[in-house]
Amino acid sequence: MTSVTFDPQLVRLVVNGEERTGVAEPRLLLVDFIRHELELTGTHVGCEQGMCGACTIVLNGAVVRSCILFAVQAEGAHVETIESVANGSRLHPIQQVFREKHGLQCGFCTPGFILTTRALLAEHPDPSDQEIREYLAGNICRCTGYVNIVDSVREAAARLRAS
Repeated sequence: MTSVTFDPQLVRLVVNGEERTGVAEPRLLLVDFIRHELELTGTHVGCEQGMCGACTIVLNGAVVRSCILFAVQAEGAHVETIESVANGSRLHPIQQVFREKHGLQCGFCTPGFILTTRALLAEHPDPSDQEIREYLAGNICRCTGYVNIVDSVREAAARLRAS
């Protein structure tokens, strides 16, 4: 039996505003590249099928699931991970509200919810509860029951509009 080998490729991209380079086999998932090659562990691996939202990132301005993309597909792209949201040790208002309103418990799903919420509020600064639920439908939380998450998004929207 002949084994198939894949030659590693150089992947260059801009991550959280910084030019980064790494090596990836063509079949390496972007989430694994981010976590292991770039050592940004805020992006989580959940279902590995693009259904839970734990691996959410922003790729060239679009909210995407990094577990269903190959690292080599991100060549030349601009990527934002959860590490880009806070300003040093100062939490982003969305993060602060999730903390205050208990929109997180174990925290595993939180990075995906924060990045998705940021995109929602950029598009719809004053969303209804139904719009919040629909926009966040691709993110799964097994702890909170979503009530506190929707409350967090609503409060974050109000604070961002007031600032």
